[in-house]
Amino acid sequence: MATPTETRVPQRARAPIRDWLLHGQPPRNRRFPGAHASPAATHRRHPWWQVMCLTGVDYFSTLGYQPGIAALAAGLLSPIATLVLVALTLFGALPVYRRVAEESPRGEGSIAMLERLLPFWKGKLFVLALLGFAATSWIITMTLSAADATAHIVENPNVPSAMHGHEMAITLGLLALLGAVFLKGFTEAIGVAVGLVAAYLALNLVVVVESLWEVATAPSLVIDWWAALTAQHGSPVMMLGVALLLFPKLALGLSGFETGVAVMPHVEGDPGDTEERPLGRIRGTKKLLTTAAVIMSVFLITSSLITTLLIPQQAFEPGGPANGRALAYLAHTHLGDAFGTAYDAVTIAILWFAGASAMAGMLNLIPRYLPRYGMAPEWARAVRPLVLVITAVAFLVTWIFDADVDAQGGAYATGVLVLITSAAIAVTLSARHKGQRRLASAFGVIAAIFIYTTIVNVVERPDGVKIAACFIAAIILVSLISRLSRSFELRVSEVRLDTTAELFVRDCARRKIRLVANKPDARDPAEYREKLWQVKADHDLPDEDIVFVEVTVRDPSDFETALDVHGIVMHERYRVLTVQSSTVPNALAALLLHVRDETRKVPHIYFEWTEGNPLANLLRFLLFGVGEVAPVTREVLREAEPDRARRPRVHVG
Repeated sequence: MATPTETRVPQRARAPIRDWLLHGQPPRNRRFPGAHASPAATHRRHPWWQVMCLTGVDYFSTLGYQPGIAALAAGLLSPIATLVLVALTLFGALPVYRRVAEESPRGEGSIAMLERLLPFWKGKLFVLALLGFAATSWIITMTLSAADATAHIVENPNVPSAMHGHEMAITLGLLALLGAVFLKGFTEAIGVAVGLVAAYLALNLVVVVESLWEVATAPSLVIDWWAALTAQHGSPVMMLGVALLLFPKLALGLSGFETGVAVMPHVEGDPGDTEERPLGRIRGTKKLLTTAAVIMSVFLITSSLITTLLIPQQAFEPGGPANGRALAYLAHTHLGDAFGTAYDAVTIAILWFAGASAMAGMLNLIPRYLPRYGMAPEWARAVRPLVLVITAVAFLVTWIFDADVDAQGGAYATGVLVLITSAAIAVTLSARHKGQRRLASAFGVIAAIFIYTTIVNVVERPDGVKIAACFIAAIILVSLISRLSRSFELRVSEVRLDTTAELFVRDCARRKIRLVANKPDARDPAEYREKLWQVKADHDLPDEDIVFVEVTVRDPSDFETALDVHGIVMHERYRVLTVQSSTVPNALAALLLHVRDETRKVPHIYFEWTEGNPLANLLRFLLFGVGEVAPVTREVLREAEPDRARRPRVHVG
């Protein structure tokens, strides 16, 4: 296709604030305006272990609050309940996401897998619901991490006691600082992430090793713990059963898998990798997921053991010194305030930067789906307005939960579990579709476990569903409003004519280009003969100038499509251009503009009025891409081409 001609657009008055907010917004092709007309951004590749640190600032940072939440939820049973969590991590979530990495090597994740399995509007609505849960997971990542960073600040003995009671203000300040970073411009995070993760894991290793040494030199700690546990729960079988029931409350430790797949585009592959078969990138991502899961599993088991044995249970209660900061408590208590302060500083930094990981995830996730569906306002294509919206939502959630770490655990776990459950279902359906029955059965068992876990978590802690429902409702409402407001765009990214279609157009361009819109039905000689008779009677047209155009609606839920126009001769007489698209009027308008620019002649198109109620026809257009075709085609042309002299002519008889 020839390079499209830019349509003249009236210049808007300069507005400094608006220009600053929309700075960096991808340029739009005014002739074929899609959601993102600019080429896909390229990513600098990095070794898999460096990218692991990028996702690790979110995943590993949960050590800041996970042991305390586990101790509060499971009490003396925390180490055994954590073993269940680790088993499901290594033998459940990890195999699922290794398969997701194979199926979505460009970082689309499990949501894209389910989107492919569920076409049309039901697939779009399902994706919007999953986006609501993803937003819940990542918004709560920001707010919970900031709240826990605040806990580490105010509980540090070197911090003035006047800071107590101002947790809300400190948390909001941290979130505002995070938003300010993205407003200024967030470029390369991997280098910072590598340094933070290395320092954080090293300090945690010191705390864990020193604490394990204390446990080893005081065997009575283990003996007393086991005696109390046996008295409380009886046999090991009963302990395991209770631990299985408690597992949903510990699901925070599974938070890093979806992010691990989302950062796949940054993973360095093999020299021979292609976008169709990026085998090196897939292999590197599997190493990333496996290594992160193993490291996290070791720290989860050891941290749950030492915090249970060395910290009094009452210290985990709300307001207690170990609440939300169990390992920091051990660092101060057993290694001194100097080391503890250094531990707090690194923990605060990684918890704050975990919010950056979540923010970056949303800034990548939202534009990946909503603009492609036509379900994003124009400003959503720019980073800064989205940052302001996300930060404002984080402020609201922080205020609702009063910047409390424990109160946000349920909402966070719900978002995490729904995403992992959707991934397990996606890989199960994918394996079944490919005839891999044994693998499908294994993934089906994993999916059943996560479905149970999600249901239990929702029943016991419904806050997550309430927050997710608010996100889903907001996303659907904004999406529908955007879709309605953008319905009259061309919604076509490219027009390609085959050789026969080009021949038809060139032949007509010798005289006057006349196209007749025909809704394909039987496609027998009688259909074309009657259509031709009607058009000639209404407009007095010669036979040799007429070319029929037939648009078949493929998936009306799609927003932007490329048009492949094929020319055929029906019944040895009638010239027909056939097109597949998501909507009839927009496809016809795009074809007319393409023909105009290719031939430098203004084409004419002829319609017949559609029978039926105009409002019903408009609704059919919005939902199914058909309906009142003639006036909608003209409206699309009017918005796309403001110059009436250059606008293709629409005739209705």
